[in-house]
Amino acid sequence: MAEKRRKFDPEFREGVVRIVTETGKTIAEVAEDLGINETALASWVSHVRRAGAAPAGGSDEPERWRRENAQLKRDNKELVMERDVLKRCMGLWVK
Repeated sequence: MAEKRRKFDPEFREGVVRIVTETGKTIAEVAEDLGINETALASWVSHVRRAGAAPAGGSDEPERWRRENAQLKRDNKELVMERDVLKRCMGLWVK
C-alpha cells in the first residue's frame, strides 16, 4: 500500500532552508534531525538557490559579516601597534 505524502506549509519550508543556509549543516543532517526526506529538502534548497533569493531575514547577513570583519581587522591592527609601542617602552624602561 502506498504511503500518504506529507504536506509542508511554506513557512516550515522557509525555516528549514534557513537552517541549511545559515548554520552550515548539511542537507542530510538537517533532514535526519527533522525527520523529513533528504531529497525533498535538497529540492527546496535548490529551488531557493536557483531563484537567487535568500530566505526572508537573512539577506543582509553576509554584508553585516563583511562590515564586522573589516572593523575587527582595524581594531586588531591598532592593538598590534599599541602592543609594539608598549614593548619598546618596556625595553627602554628596563635598561
